[in-house]
Amino acid sequence: MMPSAHFPDLKDRSVLITGGGSGIGAALTEGFLAQGSRVAFIDIAEAASEALADALDKTYGNRPLYLKADLTDIEALRNAVAKAIARNGPVTVLVNNAAWDDRHDIDNVTEEYWDRNQAINLRPQFFAAQAVVPGMRQAGGGSIINFTSISFMINQGDMPSYTAAKAGIIGLTKGLAGRLGADNIRVNAIAPGWVMTERQRKHWVTDEALQAHMARQAIPEALQPGDMVGPCLFLASDAARMLTAQTLIVDGGCL
Repeated sequence: MMPSAHFPDLKDRSVLITGGGSGIGAALTEGFLAQGSRVAFIDIAEAASEALADALDKTYGNRPLYLKADLTDIEALRNAVAKAIARNGPVTVLVNNAAWDDRHDIDNVTEEYWDRNQAINLRPQFFAAQAVVPGMRQAGGGSIINFTSISFMINQGDMPSYTAAKAGIIGLTKGLAGRLGADNIRVNAIAPGWVMTERQRKHWVTDEALQAHMARQAIPEALQPGDMVGPCLFLASDAARMLTAQTLIVDGGCL
């Protein structure tokens, strides 16, 4: 469900979303399109991303620019950013959403697995920000929104490389905010709880696990991808103009 709030300053804003072809990312792509933004999104899954672009174009008459890239390839990431800028103008809203949340036991993690996990979950967030900052400076400012997770806050034990990356994102967010504030570039993070994406339902959601998790929430309802859209739009908009270096936790009040 898309939020009812409208942010006039997001109309025609150049927005770039990583991992924007499915799950939370697809909801974010739609959410910004509904605001009238010029949206580009990066995703590695070509068929699903093209289908999403077709569907959103039909609904909104505002087709997002789909850019296929493997975010572990930093040169490919930079090229995708350049294409987004060439099409939509300097990116003034960057949403670092892409992630890989496979479960992995401490006893089975190899050096290669660890490095690949970090190369997906942490490294691209910095290099995507680095690629858009010159344009943001040229435009007079911007907003960078990094997606982290509550997984490391609740001591989730079956994905140590992932939780390390998600904790690192908060450090990256604060460091970038401290450096870029003088350029009127705000940097914040969103920490979702357990969101019921298609991927989660396919691999990890059971009735028992979901009920147990919702019992920990102050609002005992399952989180949906659309629940992340409103907070992200707010952080992107001028309504949050003096808000930076912060992490917005959106988890239904998980205890």
